[in-house]
Amino acid sequence: MPRPRKYDENLALDRAMEVFWALSYEGASMTELTKAMGMNAPSVYFAFGSKRGLFDAVLERYDVRRIQYKESILKASTAHEAIERTLYGAIEWLTDPAEPPGCLLMQSGLTSGAASQDVCNELVRRRDRVIPLLTEIFEHGQKNGNVVGTADAGALARYCQTIFSGLCVQAAAGCSRTELENCAHLALAGLNEFWCQ
Repeated sequence: MPRPRKYDENLALDRAMEVFWALSYEGASMTELTKAMGMNAPSVYFAFGSKRGLFDAVLERYDVRRIQYKESILKASTAHEAIERTLYGAIEWLTDPAEPPGCLLMQSGLTSGAASQDVCNELVRRRDRVIPLLTEIFEHGQKNGNVVGTADAGALARYCQTIFSGLCVQAAAGCSRTELENCAHLALAGLNEFWCQ
């Protein structure tokens, strides 16, 4: 019979997340991670296999903490509303005082070096998952008549993802929620010609 865990996995992952967020995958040492998690190194390796295994578990935990955000986008009645929820909803969690500012996927990728190229590739893959989602939103809007039919749905999705990435970087740099909302407002204005009134 396996021994019961003597730690709260979600709490341990949340604490490890803060370390990776601040120092990047490459910069975070196992000493710093185990101290933050309140676990010794053998316990961490037993639970997650390796530092990379721990980081992958942290990324999954990060996704779970964003489920309500994604669900809100998918419940929008029009493409316009979905994109507004994408940007303004992101700003809410990018500036959440309970978390480090910015986005874990962006910060870890920007500060990891060539030695962790496989980690960088995984972060890019995870960040780019939003593009098919946004493309589908625009295509659905075209079918429903609330997005101009001749618009390039893929290009519009990439535009929104680029704005989202910029908001992530600016939030990490210390921009306030109001400043980010002003940026999102201007970015959304660039889409006005593609909405069907």
